[in-house]
Amino acid sequence: MKKLGLCCLVIFSILSCKSPEARRPISVKSGSYIDESVARNIKLYENEKSRFQDIMDADTNQDYLTSQNGFWYTFNTKVESDSIHKPDFGDVVNFDYNVKTINGDVVYTYAETKPDTYIMDKQELFTGLREGLKLMKAGETATFLFPSAIAYGYYGDQNKITTNTPLICKVTIHSIIEN
Repeated sequence: MKKLGLCCLVIFSILSCKSPEARRPISVKSGSYIDESVARNIKLYENEKSRFQDIMDADTNQDYLTSQNGFWYTFNTKVESDSIHKPDFGDVVNFDYNVKTINGDVVYTYAETKPDTYIMDKQELFTGLREGLKLMKAGETATFLFPSAIAYGYYGDQNKITTNTPLICKVTIHSIIEN
């Protein structure tokens, strides 16, 4: 009887073992949220681009250039000397700037932003302005038109700049100290 019980236990143990099955997800995501987000962002960018184009067309005194980073700019004061270099990684840039919305409403004045000192690519600065500074030399003043995606984007600056706000910044570099 013991042998029969032991034999049944061994057979039952062997038969009850089965290979593990993969768990299936409860819900299947189709990626529609991402597709909707991409479509919404493309539409937002095209709208901002159209509004900036209107601004550039109305400003017949300036020639606007398109940067490879997705913004537009013009030099109000241009330094033609080749001996003055543009800032590189680690250079200390002393500059001041103001910030306006695409409607021309002042967000930050020169007094509010104060002359700022920035170590190139080693400190926090919104993408558009960081890339814009790289295009300038000491003594130059430029006006930048930044789409919201490379300004403060979806979150704004948690202060005066709200969600998805395209910006116009006028920037003057006073000095560049090489690293």
